[in-house]
Amino acid sequence: MISTEQVKAKFLHPLARFVTKEAIAQLLKVKLERIREVRCWRYVIHVVGVGISRFVSYGDIPPILGVEPPTQEDCARWRKRWRKTQQQAPAFWVDFYEGKFRQCDRVEELFNWGKLVGKIKHGLLLSQIEFLRNIYCVVKECIARG
Repeated sequence: MISTEQVKAKFLHPLARFVTKEAIAQLLKVKLERIREVRCWRYVIHVVGVGISRFVSYGDIPPILGVEPPTQEDCARWRKRWRKTQQQAPAFWVDFYEGKFRQCDRVEELFNWGKLVGKIKHGLLLSQIEFLRNIYCVVKECIARG
């Protein structure tokens, strides 16, 4: 997956590489087709679409594959954002990664998504981690069966 953003600032936020329309649609609980533009500004993301004009924090967007993996600095930025809200990753991250696991058609791809979730599991509840592990195992078994 390639991040899809429009750069509107001279300085790009380090978490901007994780911005995708798919993640934003899930965060805002709207259909993907309703989002027209995602503008990455210096400190926030501006989402424009049909009946939508919202600002979103970079700290609310989950990491994805296909770009540089999360660093310690990225994790520190997420923790800083989470301290202002609920002390953990937004709940939709679990649904986002569940969807990513279910979309996998190769074990290698599933493994890479699992490895990515392992890097950010500090922001998830134990029950959420267990849920994602179960989904991972089910999908891995389905892929193995062909």
